[in-house]
Amino acid sequence: SAQYKDPHCIGGRDGIVHLFEWKWSDIATECETFLGPYGFCGVQTSPANENRVVTSPNRPWWERYQPVSYKLVTRSGDENSFKNMVSRCKAAGVNVYVDVVLNHMTGAGGTGKGTGGTSYDAGSLQFPGVPYGPTDFNDASDCHTSDLDIHNYQNAEEVSLLDLNVGKDYVRGKIADFLNHLIDLGVAGFRMDAAKHMWPADIQAFLGKVKVNFSSSDVSGGGRPFVYQEVIDQGGEPIKGEQYFGTGRITNFKFGQELAKLFRKQNALKYLTNWGTGWGMWDSGNVVNFVDNHDNQRGHGGGGTVLTHWEPKPYKLATAFMLAHPYGLPRIMSSYEYNRDNSDEGPPHNNDMTIKTVGHSGMSCTGGWSCEHRWRQIYNMVAFRNNAAGTNVANWWSGADYKIAFSRGNKAFIAFNLESSDINQSLQTGLPAGTYCDVISGDLVNGACTGKSVTVGGDGKANINVCSNCDDPVLAIHVGAKVGSPYKRYG
Repeated sequence: SAQYKDPHCIGGRDGIVHLFEWKWSDIATECETFLGPYGFCGVQTSPANENRVVTSPNRPWWERYQPVSYKLVTRSGDENSFKNMVSRCKAAGVNVYVDVVLNHMTGAGGTGKGTGGTSYDAGSLQFPGVPYGPTDFNDASDCHTSDLDIHNYQNAEEVSLLDLNVGKDYVRGKIADFLNHLIDLGVAGFRMDAAKHMWPADIQAFLGKVKVNFSSSDVSGGGRPFVYQEVIDQGGEPIKGEQYFGTGRITNFKFGQELAKLFRKQNALKYLTNWGTGWGMWDSGNVVNFVDNHDNQRGHGGGGTVLTHWEPKPYKLATAFMLAHPYGLPRIMSSYEYNRDNSDEGPPHNNDMTIKTVGHSGMSCTGGWSCEHRWRQIYNMVAFRNNAAGTNVANWWSGADYKIAFSRGNKAFIAFNLESSDINQSLQTGLPAGTYCDVISGDLVNGACTGKSVTVGGDGKANINVCSNCDDPVLAIHVGAKVGSPYKRYG
């Protein structure tokens, strides 16, 4: 079923960026000044609804995965700030997808107030801000606590999260009311946390109560919001990713694990000829792909060791490959720098524990924000992907285990080199004749290339040089960055 699978990208844009733990006001500005102009389709936000305030450890990132109510008050901002962000992002051509936590409420035990001041009592299962009471939860006999605790919170008291009875019509109604409220504010879709812990039929039931929108722009998908579900399917488990295709796409954790092996030189790049379903992954239209996410970059959540911003060289290469290859919908991680010995550490903050504003110095971010999405080798590949839209992989070449190149039809061409010797040879690029700017080493500025350039002959061939022992052993050209034509990043 195609409904819920269309990201509703506006005007020839592609790719999602996860602005993890950013404030709504900063996301709004980023949509206007960067994400819109640079061709990103959408932004994934952190959870927007009220959560438990955790003080031991002090304000960890994962407190936002412990809902207290569906009121829109978090460390990222209040409802007015959220609404302002969504309308400003949409005006800039950028969709907002909200991370929604629907499977459970807070961890078991304890009382307190949420980020919006709402009281709750986890011990007696009272969440008056919704309201939910004891009969709205599964009791322990209904679920497997060890399996439920998917975030593997290091904290001793987080034995389990209070699991909502999503099979109950009242609970489904409250979830649908929350999602409908977000849609009324202009949200285009949802990243559904812990979807694997909900029955597909229950997700289908509450999504069935969610209003149909996008009627003008999206007839094929039935006008449904975009949904991508966190389902960690490593194989060999009773829960299969494909059980969730009726309610949207799923998060493809295998993608980043395999890319980590490839770009760490534990598996040869030449085997990428049949990347996608040939590697035992789901169909392109059913997946959201990523090199790393907020969980697994910390060693939380599913799977093996992935590449992260802490290893910038292979990380940029893996991300470039993700964006160059047509398989699936790509999501780019935008992190903050944290103490690597403390995977609980929350976002950069002021003395009063409010989240720090994202600072800028040129294209880079300051104040502890990593902003991988502002690395040239990454944002220029978003434009590569946009210009290559609708084309398949063609002109595949591999000169060694770790030397590969391919085109995207007649729109774009990329070459990777992880060997100890340079690539220096004539290759078929598939591109029309002309001079193109390598968008990894530079840009097209005032009609000239600020980095390397590649001249393609009338036969589509070009002499391709890719260094070996350099910071960026990759070269990428596309029709949107061609000397003599205006720079085109999307559309």
